[in-house]
Amino acid sequence: MTTFEDLKKILVSNYADEDINLVIRAFHFASEAHRGQKRRTGEDYIYHAIATAYNLAKMKMDLPSIAAGLLHDVPEDTDFTLEDVKNVFGKEIAELVAGVTKLGTLKYRGLERYAENLRKMFLAMAKDLRIIIIKLADRLHNMETLDGVREEKRLRIAQETLEIFAPIANRLGMFELKTRLEDLAFPYVYPQEYAWVKHLVQDRLKTETRYIEKIQKIAQKDLNKHNVNYLHIKGRVKNLFSLYQKLLRKGKDLNKIYDLIALRIIVPDVTDCYSVLGIIHKRWTPLKGRVKDYIAQPKPNGYRSLHTSVFTEFGKIAEIQIRSQEMDEEAEYGIAAHSRYKEIKNLGNKKTQPTWVKHLLDIQKTITDNAEFIKHIKNDLFLNRIFVFTPKGDVIELPENATPLDFAYHIHTDIGNRCVGAKVNEQMTALTHQLKSGDVIEILTDKNRKKPNADWLNIVITSAAKEKIRNQLRK
Repeated sequence: MTTFEDLKKILVSNYADEDINLVIRAFHFASEAHRGQKRRTGEDYIYHAIATAYNLAKMKMDLPSIAAGLLHDVPEDTDFTLEDVKNVFGKEIAELVAGVTKLGTLKYRGLERYAENLRKMFLAMAKDLRIIIIKLADRLHNMETLDGVREEKRLRIAQETLEIFAPIANRLGMFELKTRLEDLAFPYVYPQEYAWVKHLVQDRLKTETRYIEKIQKIAQKDLNKHNVNYLHIKGRVKNLFSLYQKLLRKGKDLNKIYDLIALRIIVPDVTDCYSVLGIIHKRWTPLKGRVKDYIAQPKPNGYRSLHTSVFTEFGKIAEIQIRSQEMDEEAEYGIAAHSRYKEIKNLGNKKTQPTWVKHLLDIQKTITDNAEFIKHIKNDLFLNRIFVFTPKGDVIELPENATPLDFAYHIHTDIGNRCVGAKVNEQMTALTHQLKSGDVIEILTDKNRKKPNADWLNIVITSAAKEKIRNQLRK
């Protein structure tokens, strides 16, 4: 159970130069408002508010967000109103609390509930991304205490977490939060599969842990020998739900999973990252095609790191990730990490909205049918993502299984409409070809061609491409 003293410790260490009295006042206000209220777990309700604020403080969110985390259930669950919150804490915090409150009010069931939940999420994102981050911090603690919820409600909350909240955390680059939400929901949504994966890796993890410890000692020795500065080296175990998804793609064969445990090396800056990579490759031979430079070419969600898979002298393959402290924080906390650089206010600025948020709002306006809306969202937001390149080296993010036509329409409607062929990695390829991360795509066009082929609707998978093709065919 997280106490206010725990929250205060993290505030003092992370916000030494800022006024944390705002958060202390919010705690006293929330304590008074929730006085006498208990959760189903039997603990005082205020501990949920503290845990939400603690999660936000760990992400190094701004102080108004942390205060709103403490106050987020006050208007809905106590005698105090949103107006009371506004009078005491001002407009900014009141708007954050109001945004989180609206997300919690759902009057439908089934498909309608699912669609309404998504629509509310996207509207909140458009208004201020901090609202979603507060909601994710709130959901994390709810998942950690899910045993205290009625059985019939448990499955719905866990499914929502797996299908909505974890993918949104992923798109915000909040990888640590995404994996925690997935692993907390996994046993409730897929109990048999969870038991199978857990049993499958139990013995293997003991062997892999001993093996990665040997790799770690050798790497440390090499880095010390070359006087390379590193902050720490640690083993990272693949989270269970991610492992389950990979096992399904690999024919349920655990021997085909090379990154059950990876070695993560954290260094002070970018130059050190490349120095470490050189030392690692001098010691061990890298696998062809498994060296990935996400520093020179970051993923669209901001993820930066060097990845390499190497053959070791133990006859096994090891995955090694190398990144700076700043990159490590960004990989854990994603968009929330920017609060360290006083950029958090920009999360509420429409001009700095991620492109995919703007795209989701467009879908929301144009698709009113709930079933169709959910189908498009699952394709555009929740599918695994790939990262491909234009001939000039620009990174384009698309859903898995996207085709050259999806790429063409993503670049520009006219390029899509006039497409007559495509080259992938300088080789002519069919328009039905499924793209892979790292592909370089060149679209061949004919200026005399004005409209797309109706059959293309069966080739493209992104809703944006489908909509552009339909619009052109209507004309």
